[in-house]
Amino acid sequence: MKILVTGAAGFIGYHLCEKLLQQGYEVIGLDNVNDYYDVNLKYNRLKQLGISKNDAQVFLKKCYGSTYGNKFSFVRMNLEDREALPLLFKEEKINRVCNLAAQAGVRYSIENPETYIDSNIVGYLNLLECCRHNKVEHLVYASSSSVYGLNEKIPFSTSDNVDHPISLYAASKKSNELMAHTYSHLFNIPTTGLRFFTVYGPWGRPDMALFLFTDAISKGEPIKVFNHGKMQRDFTYVDDIVEGVVRILTKSVENRDLYKIYNIGNNNSVKLNDFIEAIELSIGEKAEKELMPMQPGDVERTWADVDDLIRDYDYQPNTSVADGVQKFVDWYKNYYKK
Repeated sequence: MKILVTGAAGFIGYHLCEKLLQQGYEVIGLDNVNDYYDVNLKYNRLKQLGISKNDAQVFLKKCYGSTYGNKFSFVRMNLEDREALPLLFKEEKINRVCNLAAQAGVRYSIENPETYIDSNIVGYLNLLECCRHNKVEHLVYASSSSVYGLNEKIPFSTSDNVDHPISLYAASKKSNELMAHTYSHLFNIPTTGLRFFTVYGPWGRPDMALFLFTDAISKGEPIKVFNHGKMQRDFTYVDDIVEGVVRILTKSVENRDLYKIYNIGNNNSVKLNDFIEAIELSIGEKAEKELMPMQPGDVERTWADVDDLIRDYDYQPNTSVADGVQKFVDWYKNYYKK
């Protein structure tokens, strides 16, 4: 089975590629390696997969990794490239696709809306068209818990109304679900949308709370705690997320609905202050908190109902916040050691 993973230099994408390769699948990684955050972190993720920075910097060059040989190849490409992406599909005979490529960040979408339309809408449509014309067996794609907007029902269920997003990022993810439904209905393409809930772990994004807090506390700097600390999140360790994605991506799609949506999270809501306390314990330092108001586009609480994912795929997230945070802090100390 040949699997295309878009967003392969990203946080979840890197971990997914590694897991698939360890299980013996042939993987093509695609990423445009944009500068939304430190590109060196992205290049170093690719380095773990055997792709050199020199190779990864060149657009439209297919390169093979030194770690997994011809089992893993990488191409730097924009998802919205309407010439290069169809050509890649035609040449590679891709069986299944996991689309993790997207412009991320709720707050960033308020200041840079065009970027989200280009990547999350135009690029996604280009991918759907490639799946349509190349008989891809299954498209799995990243949606987001942000589609629930100001939903007050806890835990969040895929049966809840998601027609009122409060950020353009959330709106783009809701659009992805609607577009997938259309292509499943019109062209019989099996699609599965995964609403991710606050993924964290080693190699995580520098704009996420765990990275920001760990970095600041380690340097003796104050941390910004929004909504005066009255936040709760369904923090989910990246290995648990990836295990679920691999099961969905590699399992047969026979005898199932063509269009499916799942929540994928830890099935638990953790207070932000408890999360900060876990970071403090792992680092061995107390945080100096700078209490801030709620930010535009943020929600106060998230919690994933994952009962259907447990039923259909035996999904079992089992990493505690204490263990997951400790693994991240250990990685952070090693990665940034002087």
